[in-house]
Amino acid sequence: MSLLARLIYRALVWKERQRARLGNPSGVEESGEGPAHLSTGKRGETLAYWYLRRAGYTIVARNRRLHGVELDLIGWDGPVLAFIEVKTRTSLVAGPPESAVNRGKRKRIIKAADHYMRHMRRLQRKSLTYRFDIASVAWDAQAGFQVRLIKDAFKDQD
Repeated sequence: MSLLARLIYRALVWKERQRARLGNPSGVEESGEGPAHLSTGKRGETLAYWYLRRAGYTIVARNRRLHGVELDLIGWDGPVLAFIEVKTRTSLVAGPPESAVNRGKRKRIIKAADHYMRHMRRLQRKSLTYRFDIASVAWDAQAGFQVRLIKDAFKDQD
C-alpha cells in the first residue's frame, strides 16, 4: 500500500470528521458545487477511490461509460480485475447503500463489464479473472462518511 494513498485517505477521513461535527453530510454549503446528491456522490466516489488504493487496489479507470452505463471504478486487486460500484447515502432510511444495486442495475453493470472484458481480452490475449465489488459509503453522525467494501457482491444473487 502506498504512503500517498494512506496519507490522502487519512486527510479525507479527517475532513469527514470535521463535516460530521458540523452536522453537514452533503457538504454543499461549503463547496457550492450544485445539487447536494451530486456533491455527495462525488465525495463518496473520491473516498472509495482512496480507500481502495490504500487497500492495495490499482485503479485503472474511473467513471468509464460503456453502452450508456457508467462503471464507477475498475481496478486490479492482485491478479483479479474488479468492477466496483460505489453507492453513497447520507441516511439509512431507505436501507444500506448497497441495497440500491438491484437486479436491473447489476444486469446493466455486468453488460458494460462484459464489453470492457471483451476489449481487454483482445489486447491481452489471455483469460482474465474478474469480479464485482460494491463500495458502500454511508454517513455516520460521529465520523462522517465511512466506506465498507463488499467483495464479490454479485455472487449468489439472481
